Amino acid sequence: MATRLSVTSAALDVIRQLSAIHGDLMFYQAGGCCEGTQPQCFEKGGYFPRTNDAMIGTIEGYEFWIDRDLFEYWKYAHFELDITDGWGPGGFSLETPLGKTFKVNYTLFTEAELADLAPVKRME
Repeated sequence: MATRLSVTSAALDVIRQLSAIHGDLMFYQAGGCCEGTQPQCFEKGGYFPRTNDAMIGTIEGYEFWIDRDLFEYWKYAHFELDITDGWGPGGFSLETPLGKTFKVNYTLFTEAELADLAPVKRME
């Protein structure tokens, strides 16, 4: 079965560092406006997904949610969570004090992968 989400080893190192400091985490990627479309990391329960937002997978057991409208735009792509040096949008994400920001690399699914995708979980 094809997956919608993966993580680079560099991002995984930061996630493990953040979880050691903050405990359980969650990720949310918004659809624009003030926070842009960069993924943000929060303490679990630090952000509440909206109705019909999509949970596309987990990283280290931590849920990765996508804004419902952004998901409709990117539902044909695999999300690879990565990390880069720099400041994220507005400084709300937990990696910001480390001088890092999460980013997503997108790769379009092949037709075979699309046919083999598991359904996403939706917020009710």
